[in-house]
Parts: sequence; C-alpha cells; structure tokens
Amino acid sequence: MTTKIGIIICDRYRRCAGGKCLRALKNHEGAFDTYPETEELELVGYTSCDGCPGGNVEYACEEMVKNGAEVVHLATGLVVGYPPCP
Repeated sequence: MTTKIGIIICDRYRRCAGGKCLRALKNHEGAFDTYPETEELELVGYTSCDGCPGGNVEYACEEMVKNGAEVVHLATGLVVGYPPCP
C-alpha cells in the first residue's frame, strides 16, 4: 500500500531544501512513524504557506489533493517555530 503525502513548511524557511522532512519520510521517523514500516510513503507536494497569515494554505492543500495527496503534513517549523505561527 502507498500513501501519498504533501508537506507544507513555514514561509520563514522557504529556502529549506527539505532534507529533514524527506529523511523522516523515507525512514518513517517523527510524524511519519505513525505509518507502518511496510507502507510506502510517496511525496506528491512540498511548498510553503506563503507567509503570515498563511495565504497559500488552502490553495496548496487543494493542489496537493489534485496531485493525489491523501494526507498533508505541516512541517515542524510551521507547528513549533518561533515566533509561533498565528
């Protein structure tokens, strides 16, 4: 079974190449440890929120779903960054 995943990062980190997210996805670590090791995880979208107050969030998710995303994860920087995301 394959789960198609999208990831949204905080715009403050828009230059991030996604190394930690991609490694966590590949190794089923962090937020991805909830998926069984036998389940294949396929990245179908990766983008930023487009800055406060997150003007791209709804559209990004919509686009990811069009590309087959079944789940959209929020990157750590978006969830626990400082200052906190509104």
